[in-house]
Parts: sequence; structure tokens; C-alpha cells
Amino acid sequence: MSRQSVVYLVVLALALGAPFVGYPVFLMKVLCFALFACAFNLLLGFTGLLSFGHAVFLGSAGYAAGHAMKVWGFTPEVGLVFGALVAAAIGFVIGALAIRRAGIYFAMITLALAQMVYFICLQAPFTGGEDGLQGVPRGNLFGLISLKDDLTLYYFVLAVFVFGFWLIHRTIHSPFGQVLTAIRENEPRALSLGYDVDKYKLVAFVISAALSGLAGATKTLVLGFETLTDVHWHMSGEVVLMTLVGGLGTIWGPVVGSGLIVTLQNELADKAGSWVTVITGGIFVLCVLAFRRGIVGELAALFEPRKP
Repeated sequence: MSRQSVVYLVVLALALGAPFVGYPVFLMKVLCFALFACAFNLLLGFTGLLSFGHAVFLGSAGYAAGHAMKVWGFTPEVGLVFGALVAAAIGFVIGALAIRRAGIYFAMITLALAQMVYFICLQAPFTGGEDGLQGVPRGNLFGLISLKDDLTLYYFVLAVFVFGFWLIHRTIHSPFGQVLTAIRENEPRALSLGYDVDKYKLVAFVISAALSGLAGATKTLVLGFETLTDVHWHMSGEVVLMTLVGGLGTIWGPVVGSGLIVTLQNELADKAGSWVTVITGGIFVLCVLAFRRGIVGELAALFEPRKP
């Protein structure tokens, strides 16, 4: 068995036993943001596309899934799939427009389009406006298993995260993922080799949007509500922070970064108040100055065997 397989098994064992040590709802929130950060890392870390509007997929899928489960009576698994499909559709529209430009122009287009969706969510009647979408039921999984118990819901959320993480891992280590890496490293060369660069970018954008939407829909199921916070540009900045702090372009970096940021926000919310933003910003500056490759990136470089 390879060392990588051992690491995966150890992490999975720790995740299975975590709800008996920590608060399940908090752990589920961490898993949702970890999946969101991993999906964003697929776009930025492995494709080289910086999106400043990725929160639109998290929030829109949360609203779509919450409304479907509350009003239309969708079961949890159907509601999550519906939310992911809505996010993928929005991602296809935004991606088709944004990939026509590169660099800062790409980032600004994603931010502008995301703000348009934010104001739609603010005005739309089914979102609840500033009050948010409240009272989303957890329901019964496949119509049989009740998710009202936090422990049962935790293992369902863990299964969703494992599925999303596996899909991202499989994508990265596939021939498609190798082309994405080539585009990130040298786009003109990938274009000269005959690859349809825009098509690869669009597919990566849609996959990232769909998995971000899956994270947002799962978060709505866990908390039972959805608010404008998840579709605001500030959330787009937070996922960038999580990814860079954990380690851009690493498979475990976004998981570690999201866990650190969510834990700090949870622990310091009552103690530091509005200073939480300042503290997380300070951590970001420290990581940029001292850990250029992020926490996981630096640890990987430290333990990587040195070539003679």
C-alpha cells in the first residue's frame, strides 16, 4: 500500500470518529466549506483561472435546493442534485462569457456577473430577501432514512464531501487534468499543440461551479436556512483566503485552509467581534510572507525527499 493511500485511510478514520469528539453541526459546516474551497482550487490552482465571483455558485445552489426541498417537497438527495445542476447552469453562462478574457479581466467579469446574481437574490420573492430562506427541512434520505439526527446527517455530509473530493482528485490525475495543468503553465503552448483551450477552461469552470453548488446545497440542508451572505462578494474573498492559506495547487490545502478559517471565525466570533476579519487578514498576510506555498505546500516541500 502506498504512503498516499495510508494518509487517505487515516484521514477517513479520523473523519468517521470526529462527531464523537466535536460538535457535529460545526464539523458539517467545515466539510461544506472544504468542498467549496477544493472546487475553487480546481479552477485556480490547477487551471490558473482566478474567479472573484465564486460565491454565486455556493449561494444560488443553496437557494435553489432550499426552495426545492421546502416548497416542492424534494427529498434531500434530489434537492442537492438540483442545486448542483442550477449552479452548473449558471457556471456555464458565466464561464462562457468570462473565458473570452484572461487575467484581471476574467476576474472582474466573474465579479460583475456574480454581483448581478446577488441583486437578483436580493429582490427575488422566493429567496426571502434580507431575511433569507428559512425553515428548510432536513427530510428523509431516499424517503427512508431520517436526517433529523445530527449524527446521521453528519455521515451523509461526509459521504457527499468524499464524493466531491474523489471527483476532484480523479479530474486532476486524468488526461483532462494534465491538459488543465498545461494551460495553467503555458497557455500559448497548449494552444499550439492543438488543444481547444477555451473548451477545456469552460468544462473546468462548470465542474468547479457544480461542486461549489453541491457544497452550498449541502450547507443549506445542514443549517436549515440560506442567506445573502453566501452569495455576497465577501464569501468569494473568503474562499480565495482558504485556498491560499492551505496551499494553492495542492489536493489537501483547501481542506486545511477552510478548517483553519472556519474554526477561527467560530471561536473568535464572540470574543473578537468585528476584529475577526482583521485577525484572518493578518493570518493571510503572515502566510503570504512566511509560507508562500501555503501550509500544506510548505509541509510537502519540507518532507519531500531532496534530489542529489
